[in-house]
Amino acid sequence: MPAGPGIPAGLVVPAAELTERFSRSPGPGGQSVNTTDTRVELVFDVVSSPTLTEAQRSRVVAHLGDRLTDGAVVVTASEHRGQHRNRVAARERLADLLRDALAPPPPPRRATKPTRGSQRRRLEGKKQRGQTKSLRGRVRGDE
Repeated sequence: MPAGPGIPAGLVVPAAELTERFSRSPGPGGQSVNTTDTRVELVFDVVSSPTLTEAQRSRVVAHLGDRLTDGAVVVTASEHRGQHRNRVAARERLADLLRDALAPPPPPRRATKPTRGSQRRRLEGKKQRGQTKSLRGRVRGDE
């Protein structure tokens, strides 16, 4: 992954840390749809990875906590007909997940006071609305 927020020097996950499993894909195919293993499951063990620093590891575990299975994140790809394209798609999906997980949280919102002009316009609008509603009363003739 290129350098970015949370990854100032970039990040390269070695292929030795990735485990790929192949199975039959339920997606589009043709004559060989039930015989070729095109679906790809990519497994990356976040907890025991030496590539990530301790701070990065804790941030990824906190962000992907519900997606982790025994400390590993599993990404599947089966949208393409070929195994190679599914492998590339799974790696891109894993890179996107890690990039989002390693990004620092956004700064907290600073509360601001409404301007005097906006307060005045709001109150004038409320008065105008009240006058409009007061005119909806029963019409009384001259008595």
